[in-house]
Amino acid sequence: MNNSTDRRQGRIRIKEALATAEAKERIIVRGWTRTVRRGKEVAFIALNDGSCFASLQVVLGPDVEHYEAAVRCGTGACLEVEGALVASPAAGQRWEVHAHRVKLLGTSDAAYPLQKKRHSFEYLRSIAHLRPRANAFGAVFRVRSALSFAIHSFFRERGFLYVHTPIITGNDCEGAGEMFRVTTLDAAEPAKLDGSIDWQQDFFSHRTGLTVSGQLQGELFASAFSDIYTFGPTFRAENSNTSRHAAEFWMIEPEMAFADLAEDCALAEDFLRYLVTYALQECGEDLAFFDERIEKGLLAKLETLAKAEFQTMSYSEAVRRLEQAGRSFEFPVAWGADLQSEHERYLTEEVVGGPLFVTDYPADIKAFYMRQNDDGKTVAAMDLLVPRVGEIIGGSQREERLDVLESKMGACGIDPQNLWWYLDSRRWGSCPHSGFGLGFERLLMYVTGMENIRDVIPFPRTPGNANF
Repeated sequence: MNNSTDRRQGRIRIKEALATAEAKERIIVRGWTRTVRRGKEVAFIALNDGSCFASLQVVLGPDVEHYEAAVRCGTGACLEVEGALVASPAAGQRWEVHAHRVKLLGTSDAAYPLQKKRHSFEYLRSIAHLRPRANAFGAVFRVRSALSFAIHSFFRERGFLYVHTPIITGNDCEGAGEMFRVTTLDAAEPAKLDGSIDWQQDFFSHRTGLTVSGQLQGELFASAFSDIYTFGPTFRAENSNTSRHAAEFWMIEPEMAFADLAEDCALAEDFLRYLVTYALQECGEDLAFFDERIEKGLLAKLETLAKAEFQTMSYSEAVRRLEQAGRSFEFPVAWGADLQSEHERYLTEEVVGGPLFVTDYPADIKAFYMRQNDDGKTVAAMDLLVPRVGEIIGGSQREERLDVLESKMGACGIDPQNLWWYLDSRRWGSCPHSGFGLGFERLLMYVTGMENIRDVIPFPRTPGNANF
């Protein structure tokens, strides 16, 4: 099949029509009207099918079949146009279609919500079922699709196995308890035993929830396949209404056997650079829109990151730099406290002027599975910080020593019986291994310049919002 044509009765995508090398006597395009302008002798319709940012101009004379229906169709209507692809005399577009025949596939009227050229993002969130037709969201979701493909390409090129980890799980990887419960018990009158909920009567016979991470299961596969990655939805029942939090989001989590923290950082650097470079090469038209309308200087920011030197600094050194900053931060700086966004941005923007790995965090502020360092106070953890955002990737070398892991679980109040299978991976054939997590929506916010996580996921799930 010709790449520029799909099998549906010779239809050509508008992206391919605009990129064609020569005029064509006959093409068929289908799409949705963005604008309709009617003159005395001719009408102009801007048609878009979502395959690219640009619309294709359709020129209609009164002798065109179904002319009246076409020019009265209104914004948002769906049309099929058959005609000749010819050079356009108008500035800013190479080709236009001189229509021979127009067929109205789907009507629209004055109540269509996207009549105006520009709407607030807040308003568009309220019509998430229609917002993909808006310019900004068409661009967002084309970039999202492209980078999804790039993620799989990156790991496939490096021999990683793609693993589908479970969405329903009996463990809380992060230990924060902010999970959505999965149960078939009667919410009003659940089965009870000695005054407490009897989870044995539940569907899975014990307490379960939606996963917050596929990491722990990913580690099991890394102990068999060496290098694996997961890429799927995760869930946090965190009652947060910030622009950076969603209840459902997608995570990329690679795990590597025989890898220490330095090798983990190296993979994270290669990964982020690959994705940004891919976006610049494959999503130029959409990124140009973001650069013009959403974040001035976006293209320069991405191009700089793609070529940047990634630096490394220990947490202790980072705290020292912050204490010597000579400025007042909203959140106090002290060894043993987690770094806040304002601290991370200062380090990456003003101290090193580029991407920065901060490593070796205090054990008390990191998860139980991170490898204890020889100093007994810190763990082999890393966060990758980038300008304008702060943390974008977080990872660690995992604790592979059974006795140390059991001791850390006890100190954190984690019942070993709940993670007996995880401990088994340290009991038989354990090895040094590392991994990290990248929130896909956080990456998309960085690449597109969009400021709210609700605007880079098709149907956002946030507190009080699960429509559509």
